[in-house]
Amino acid sequence: MRIQGKLKRGRFLQRLNRFACLVEVSGRAVRAYLPNPGRLQELLVEGAEVLLRNGGKRRKTACDLIGVKAGETWVSVDSRVPNVLFKEAINSNSLKEFAGYRIVQKEVKFGESRLDFLLEPPCLVEVKSCTLAEKGIARFPDAPTARGRRHLMELVEARSQGYRCAVVFIIQRSDALAFAPNDATDRAFGKTLRKAAGKGVEVLAYRCRFNGREIWIAGKVRVML
Repeated sequence: MRIQGKLKRGRFLQRLNRFACLVEVSGRAVRAYLPNPGRLQELLVEGAEVLLRNGGKRRKTACDLIGVKAGETWVSVDSRVPNVLFKEAINSNSLKEFAGYRIVQKEVKFGESRLDFLLEPPCLVEVKSCTLAEKGIARFPDAPTARGRRHLMELVEARSQGYRCAVVFIIQRSDALAFAPNDATDRAFGKTLRKAAGKGVEVLAYRCRFNGREIWIAGKVRVML
């Protein structure tokens, strides 16, 4: 996936709310849109180098904050990106675990939720954006998520009805060697994820490479439950 628009570098100053923050660009503080409601506390620290994409003329924010540098690694923080990457990978038949599958529908109503993708042959997939990594282990979630637990239980129900089901964690950074649920932040999610796996829901995780202009799925990583 190629990042569209004009890009520039800046420094993170302050988070204003879930979707807005202040950044410094060329010595001036400007308001930026943050396309990620997660906590991102380990990334959004004062002075962190950030990647910004220019916004439109009729917007309240001058730019979008789409990347943060953590050490030597650029981390994509746009939570919309993982679904695009998964769609591209399915269309290009580049994921071995879904070889020969095609997308039939997006935002599929199932039970009380909408799941991200229905594939053919029948397979329901929920994609999750992961940005947190600690000592090479990517972890999800970075904040308690009742919605995430509900998605998992819908997948369990769909599996009982004969669907192939998978939850796919797209790790938007290249320095993760494995994936594990973040029990310290949301023990209930980890418990539900393990229950779902025990009921036949596949748990898959892929890390990405992000060079500041392009981001792509770089390979599957080990899942530790």
